[in-house]
Amino acid sequence: MIETRLTERFGLTHPILSAPMASAAGGRLAAAVTRAGGLGFIGGSYCDADWIAREFAEAGNEAVGCGFITWVLAKAPSLLDEVLARKPRAVFLSFGDPAPFVDRIATAGVPLICQVQTLRDARHAAGLGATVIVAQGAEAGGHGQARATMTLVPEVADWLAQAHPDTLLVAAGGIGDGRGLAAALMLGADGVLVGSRLWASEEALVPPAMHAAAVAATGDGTIQSKVMDVARRLDWPERYACRVLRNAFTDRWHDDPVGLQAAVEAEAPKWAAAFAAGDPQGANTFVGEVTGLIGGVAPAAEIVAGMVAGAEALLDGGWRR
Repeated sequence: MIETRLTERFGLTHPILSAPMASAAGGRLAAAVTRAGGLGFIGGSYCDADWIAREFAEAGNEAVGCGFITWVLAKAPSLLDEVLARKPRAVFLSFGDPAPFVDRIATAGVPLICQVQTLRDARHAAGLGATVIVAQGAEAGGHGQARATMTLVPEVADWLAQAHPDTLLVAAGGIGDGRGLAAALMLGADGVLVGSRLWASEEALVPPAMHAAAVAATGDGTIQSKVMDVARRLDWPERYACRVLRNAFTDRWHDDPVGLQAAVEAEAPKWAAAFAAGDPQGANTFVGEVTGLIGGVAPAAEIVAGMVAGAEALLDGGWRR
C-alpha cells in the first residue's frame, strides 16, 4: 500500500484519481475506480444534465466525484447545485476560472479539485482554497496547454510547500503505469490523475474501434490541435489545444483551420457522424502520449492494481539501471 496525504485526506487505498473525461468517464468507470481503492470521477464536462443524472445512477452507491469544464459550467451554473445535492466526493474544475463556484462548493462541504496547466493558475487556485491542485502536463489526452509534466509538477510542488503547504498536489499527463506513479511521487505529488490509461478500460464509454486505434498507436501518433473544436463548433478559449490521435481529419485540416472554418457547415456533420459511429479516421480519438504504453483494454481494477504494484516495486528499491 502506498500511503500519501491524498490517501489519508480522502480515505483511499491508492493515490489514484480517474480523470473526468468528457463522454468517456461515466458512472460505471468512476465506480470501478473507487471500488479498486482510488477515487473515480464522472465526466460532467459539457454540462448535459440528463447524461450526468444517468451516470450518477450508474455509479450506484459508490463514492464518486464529478468534473466540469469550467467555462462551460459558467453557462449553466445551476447544474453545479444539482450535482452538489448528490453529495459528490469532490468537484473537479478544469479550463477556466473556478472563482465563481468556490463559495457554493465550500458551503456544501465538498472538496474542490482544480486542474491547472501553469504555475500562475496553480497560485490562483490555491489562493481560492482548492483542496487539491492537479498539475497537468501537455502529454495528457484531451485539452491542455504547453508545459510538460516533468517540470510543471515539481515547480508547483516547491511553490505549494512554501506558500500553501496544506494544499495537496496531484500529477497528470502521460501517467499510465507504475513508473509514472512512482515518478510523480518522486516529483513531489501526493498522487496521480489517470486519464488515457483508464480511458482504455472495459468500463469506459469508448467505441471498440477507437480503443483499437489507441492500442495500435505510439506516442508519436498524437497531436495537439484545435481543429476538432472547430468541427464541433465549441468555443474553446484560445489558450487550450486538444491532444488526439492523428488521422485523416487532422492531416487534412490541422494546418488549415481557416479553411476548415470556411467549410465547417459541410465538415461538422461528417465529423459528428463519424464520432457517433466510433470511426477513428473520420473523427478523432481523444487519447494522450501514454497511448504508446497501452498494451490492451482491461478492467479498471486491473489497471489500478497493476500501476500500484509496479510503483511499489520501484519505490521499495526495485529500480535497476
